[in-house]
Amino acid sequence: MLRRVMLPVMTLVTVLPGTVFLATRPASGDAISSAKAQAAAIESALTTAQNRMSALSQQYDAAASRLQQINSNIAVTKATIAADQKQVSTDRTRLSKAAIANYVSDGSASGANPIFSGNEKTAGAALEYNQIAQGDINLAVANLHTAENTLNAQQAQLQGQQTQAQQAVDTEQAAVNQNVQEVQAQKNALAQENGQIATLVRQQQVQQAQAAAQLVQTRVAASQEQQSSGSSGLGNFAAPPTAAGGAGAVQAAESQLGVPYVWAAESPRGTANPGFDCSGLTSYAWGQVGVGLPHYSGGQMSDSTPVPLSDLEPGDLLFYGPGGSEHVAMYVGPGTMIEAPETGQSVHLTGLRLGGGFVGAGRP
Repeated sequence: MLRRVMLPVMTLVTVLPGTVFLATRPASGDAISSAKAQAAAIESALTTAQNRMSALSQQYDAAASRLQQINSNIAVTKATIAADQKQVSTDRTRLSKAAIANYVSDGSASGANPIFSGNEKTAGAALEYNQIAQGDINLAVANLHTAENTLNAQQAQLQGQQTQAQQAVDTEQAAVNQNVQEVQAQKNALAQENGQIATLVRQQQVQQAQAAAQLVQTRVAASQEQQSSGSSGLGNFAAPPTAAGGAGAVQAAESQLGVPYVWAAESPRGTANPGFDCSGLTSYAWGQVGVGLPHYSGGQMSDSTPVPLSDLEPGDLLFYGPGGSEHVAMYVGPGTMIEAPETGQSVHLTGLRLGGGFVGAGRP
């Protein structure tokens, strides 16, 4: 015996993380379409901002590299100035030490350096030597001053470039920070809009479920009323369907509401022994619109094109058990199906059942 599990068809919705605000718009198709269009616009802006982030990062890296090179050049210039100053200082110190040594030794150093000889005969040579040595020192000092002036000018120029490079780095960093904030703002807006969409979809689903439930109740009541009319109703011939395809098959099946379940039967009302089993009802209904189906639920599943639940249309067949071998019913509309279920019952409308061994849907 098949279990009767009532499950409404619901659409699964994935909600992006973020704050979800209660909808202030009606849950209509237009409102949802508008919200989705807004979300698409936000996604486009987010993509643009993220693409711009790459360019800004490259610009920042270039500015930082330029600043690093300038700082390196400044360091080299300072080192060159310091080396020149050290060399001149060394020369001056060496000359000073030589003079002091000769004075202390009372001229004995003259053997090592004739510039400090006390012999009057060498006085002229000593003077000339002093002039040459002093000239060499003065020339070295002059060269130092020239080099220092040149290097100081270069250092001043580099420091000016350093200031500009630092400003460029700061500007690029500010642009990167602003872009990061823009990206985050777009992400927050997108999360909020997706939350709004999810809320609207849930409201629409509730409305559809309520409408489907009301339709099921109305049709079930009509079915029960027809069944309560007794055997007199079974003597009337059913009118042929006025629609084609699945819609006509549903009309044909509904024309048999109240006909009792009879195993292996396919006899409509108005015949000597009206009755249907599950596959007899669906075979009869589709036969009224010119589509032949075997009188076996498994065979009907084999002869049908599989249909996802999201694409169900009136007249599609719903199969239960391995290969559809246990039961078949017909989809009528949102949340509703018609079936000839089992002995002791009759053809009736009922809620869409996706449990109890349901294995799939097919379209003849």
